[in-house]
Amino acid sequence: MPLTPPPEPDLEPKMNWASFYAVISGVNRHSTGIGRIWLSVLFIFRILVLVVAAESVWGDERSHFTCNTQQPGCNSVCYDHFFPISHIRLWALQLILVSSPALLVTMHIAHRRHVDKKLYRRSGRGSPKELEQIKTQKMKITGALWWTYLISLLFRVLFESAFLYLFYMIYPGYRMFRLVKCDSYPCPNTVDCFVSRPTEKTVFTVFMLAVSGVCIVLNIAEVVFLVGKATSQHLNNAKDSPVGAWISQKLFSY
Repeated sequence: MPLTPPPEPDLEPKMNWASFYAVISGVNRHSTGIGRIWLSVLFIFRILVLVVAAESVWGDERSHFTCNTQQPGCNSVCYDHFFPISHIRLWALQLILVSSPALLVTMHIAHRRHVDKKLYRRSGRGSPKELEQIKTQKMKITGALWWTYLISLLFRVLFESAFLYLFYMIYPGYRMFRLVKCDSYPCPNTVDCFVSRPTEKTVFTVFMLAVSGVCIVLNIAEVVFLVGKATSQHLNNAKDSPVGAWISQKLFSY
């Protein structure tokens, strides 16, 4: 009886999305209500869908991309032409870049806590209980933290929009075609190439990009909320706080 060789282990590194979520969720308790909704949408409808379903859908994209020719290298060249970058890797890069601005807010909060601890120690109130309270307290989005938070939202919108445009340029109409024609060298002539499960891949692509659009709307809504709230506070305190004092408070309050 012939012996079959054992299957080769999967040596491709997998991203630890649980650790990734733990890092970006640290800023969640300091966010607005809209920011918490954005993080929930990011985790449930993007990270979970990417890990649970999308990775398996695109798992056979290279091996099941076939062209009606036996010319060596033709399949690889045509695949590279029509799929210059994997959807999974592009979505992973998008999620990392979209979430990275939250680290700016996290670092700013860590700086504020460090300053608060120094002030407590100088005033003689640096007991372990008080220092632990500083570590766990919720920071208000005011002063320079307001600007950091606002800039992080604008970066999110910028990255999301850039990736939507990138997907459209690489895959016009966000569609996966069943049949594509390729005449790249070393193919002997124009050959027909077939994409595996194009309808399923189109559905996942449209879904992921639609959720990306929802995230853009949430980020813009949060920007409007922060600006509107700050403007309302300024108008309510207009008699006691001139414009210059309000701007100085926004710019220079740590």
